[in-house]
Amino acid sequence: MSLTSTVKLRNDVEMPWLGLGVYKMEDGQEVVDSVKSALELGYRHIDTASFYKNEEGVGQAIKESDVGREDIFVTTKVWNDEQGYEETLEAFDRSLNKLGLEYLDLYLIHWPVPGKFTDTWKALEKLYKDGKVKAIGVSNFLPHHLQDVMKDAEETPMVNQIELHPELHQQQTREFCKANDIQLVAWSPLARGKYLDAPVLKELAEKYDKTPAQVILRWDYQSGIVTIPKSVKKERQQENADIFDFELTDEEIKRIDELDLGEEGRNGPHPDEFDY
Repeated sequence: MSLTSTVKLRNDVEMPWLGLGVYKMEDGQEVVDSVKSALELGYRHIDTASFYKNEEGVGQAIKESDVGREDIFVTTKVWNDEQGYEETLEAFDRSLNKLGLEYLDLYLIHWPVPGKFTDTWKALEKLYKDGKVKAIGVSNFLPHHLQDVMKDAEETPMVNQIELHPELHQQQTREFCKANDIQLVAWSPLARGKYLDAPVLKELAEKYDKTPAQVILRWDYQSGIVTIPKSVKKERQQENADIFDFELTDEEIKRIDELDLGEEGRNGPHPDEFDY
């Protein structure tokens, strides 16, 4: 297994298990350099969003890279004030134009905006049907949001990207997604580093000669979760990628699972309490 290892989505599109998230990277040189260094290291999955305001830099880095477009899995997302059927189609065109790409690998609804996300989903279905995007999905959706989408959908979301890390398991959402063949992607997989000193993580890091962050990313991988840690530093990108040469035991996975705090472990907003 390596950085190019993939999981097959429901429609047989292959998505790399590990990617680079670019949230809060400045557009321009910072994001360009970060994406280029990740691609040089072997990353083949880049996750951005309209809201991040750095799609142009991501596109520039892809263009300047030696890696062929067909080998890079690119995700972006439609933001809350762009949602609705026609609005989403227009937002997609804006994102594609900023990225300078002819198609997207994955397009996501960033948050479930009440009264809008079902129409937004219909727009994503059209984009998928028209061949402008290889896969479509959602982000920050709980089971009840997914049920609302699936009620009248032609396509079930292929991906759900949620805040997920050892202190926030989102077990109900995980079980719903597994039952409906929706691939989970973890954003903020390292929870901004706030609990990397947890004794179990330090102990396992020492055992395997890894860092606590690498132990968490390995836990994601062995739990069947795609993960997109952010880093602007090449050495940290390399470190995040160096998780394929060791394996946690089932017992060790369970011990990390015990770090779960339920909703108290959430760092970002709850989807039902987000100020839309």
